[in-house]
Amino acid sequence: MSVTHLHPNMDHWAERVDLAAAFRWTARLNLHEGVANHFSFAINEDGTQFLMNPNQMHFSRIKASDMITVDANNPETLSGPDAPDPTAWGLHGGIHRHCRHARCAMHVHSIHATVLASLADSRLPPIDQNCATFFNRYVIDDGYGGLAFEEEGERCAALFVDPRKKVMIMGNHGIMIIGDTIAETFNRLYYFERAAETYIRALQTGQPLRVLPDDIAEKTAQELEGYPDQDARHLAELRLILDEEGSNYAQ
Repeated sequence: MSVTHLHPNMDHWAERVDLAAAFRWTARLNLHEGVANHFSFAINEDGTQFLMNPNQMHFSRIKASDMITVDANNPETLSGPDAPDPTAWGLHGGIHRHCRHARCAMHVHSIHATVLASLADSRLPPIDQNCATFFNRYVIDDGYGGLAFEEEGERCAALFVDPRKKVMIMGNHGIMIIGDTIAETFNRLYYFERAAETYIRALQTGQPLRVLPDDIAEKTAQELEGYPDQDARHLAELRLILDEEGSNYAQ
């Protein structure tokens, strides 16, 4: 999709537009937390510099030109005129410092994923195709230590040691999704919430669960991982909807 560059002095314009679209759609699906929660995207080789939403701006208002640039190796970032939320710097800074495979990171407290994170057993069994997507592809954090300031962010980042596991079910907290691109990461965020909703609603029936065998769950996960361009098309379609509605997200 072509991107009209409305701010020629701003670098990484295409990525800013994709992030803005992801913020807008996250708000539309009510996966956000008011003026909290954060998305980031690495813009240098080692990932320590990244784009992020500005502090305390509602997801439904964020535009491409609103993104701030954050340096995970520079604590002075927290005292500048465009300082990020301290917990955003702690959590996303820790991830971008230590997980070079995490080019994009999206953290939300979406309802069903957070319900899952609140259970004593936060595993997501493969009871349908969406749930099978994440079979053996998530890590559960059971060591919540309060708001994600620097020390807590460092602790969380250390859990992303297996590059195949791109979802963190943050016990007592929410969800962290990582990926190579904005489209990939948002697509994963969307489908994890859908999977968590299916599981939580299935539990509410009180009926026995129909759990897929491990080999079928793994086969399904691999097939979905190789499905061509689904993530890019998903975000592209959402952008087309926003464009048709006259949204200002790409400004």
